[in-house]
This record gives sequence, C-alpha cells and structure tokens, in this order.
Amino acid sequence: MKKSTVEEIRRRFDADVERFANLETGQLSTVDAPLAMELIVRAAAATTPAATHVLDIGAGAGNYTLKLLELLPDLNVTLIDLSHAMLNRALERIATVTSANVFTLQADIREARLGAERFDIILAAAVFHHLRTDAEWHGVFAKCYAALRPGGSLWIADLIEHATPAVQAIMWQRYGQYLADLRDEAYRDHVFGYIEKEDTPRSLLYQVDLLRSVGFSAVEILHKNGCFAAFGAVK
Repeated sequence: MKKSTVEEIRRRFDADVERFANLETGQLSTVDAPLAMELIVRAAAATTPAATHVLDIGAGAGNYTLKLLELLPDLNVTLIDLSHAMLNRALERIATVTSANVFTLQADIREARLGAERFDIILAAAVFHHLRTDAEWHGVFAKCYAALRPGGSLWIADLIEHATPAVQAIMWQRYGQYLADLRDEAYRDHVFGYIEKEDTPRSLLYQVDLLRSVGFSAVEILHKNGCFAAFGAVK
C-alpha cells in the first residue's frame, strides 16, 4: 500500500483537534497512554530538573507539555507540529498555565531546523512512527541530539514493531483484541487501516541502538506493553 503523504496526515489531524485535546478520548487507541505520559514527564523532570526550555515534537494539542509543566512550571516551550490547528489549540491551552515564553512552529520534523544546544528536554509522543527510511530515522535522532544541551534528555512514547515476524504477529493480534474489546471489530479495523496507510514504526531495539549511535550516553526503557513503548536517553 502506498503510504499517506505529509499533507494527507496533516489534514487528518487538522480535523481531529478536540479529540486529541482530551487524553481520555484522544489516546484510546494507545495502550497504557496515561501511564506512558506519567512516566515520561516524571523521568524528564527528574533527569533534567534544572531545565529551562522544552521542545515538544508532534505536540498535537499539548498534552505532554501540559503534564510536564505541572512538575517544571517555569519552562520556556517550543511546539512543533504538522497541523496549524493543533498548534493553535496547544498554544491556547499552555498559555493559560505558564507565564514563560511559548513558541510554535508548523513543520515536518524532518525539515525543521532545531539549532544546536537550545533545549534541555525534548518530548516526542506518537510522532516518530511517521518516519520512513533509515536515513530519515537517523537524521531526526541526530538532529534531536544536536539540539539538546549537555545533560539534556529526549523522551519518546510511540507505536513500535517487532523485528521477528512471529513475535510481531502475536503482539499485533493482542493489540487487535485490545481495540475490539475497547469498542468493536469495526473500530479495530479502522485503527489498523490508518496505521497501515500512515505509519512505518521501527522496533524498540532499533531505536535504542540508534539513540546510542547518534551519541546519547544513557538510554532508559520506562515501559513496554505489546506494540507500544515509552523510553528515552540522556546526552
């Protein structure tokens, strides 16, 4: 199947802002979404307690940044997303809880210029699975490493695949059952349909190896359940 273009993905998210602005409804298809968010923001705050600037890649409606600001309330914030509508909603929500600077950038992370050593924390929730080629994966991870100050940290929550087809089949069946139990088989098929069309996830170990290869000194696995994982690395 031919994968969705960036513009097609942007249009889908433009049309679904309010659902994604609510963790209870926006993340239903993600296994353990509230737990992954809680672990990531706590790890980010504990690992980089003197942080002054967070970058949220694929920020959506701002859920992860809002949660992080509960622990580190004075952070400057930079939000990147494909969807201008998502960024507007995130800015509206975040501006009500912080007096620090909030910047937005509508861009594809593959093309965005992040600069060098600008950020203390980078969050990337449900975004890197849209990367396609190995070169794109390496380029984005290297870009994140360069954008972090020494001691800074990158935290990822995402859909993953498994390198062994038999294991992937087990995990995919398990995820399908989760979706069917959550609503019904039609919902399962709907989610599987847009994953097949839009997403190209990589395995957790592929990403761990990549984090190390671009220079991160320590990698941490916070949580994994089936086809979803929360993990990060420190520069």
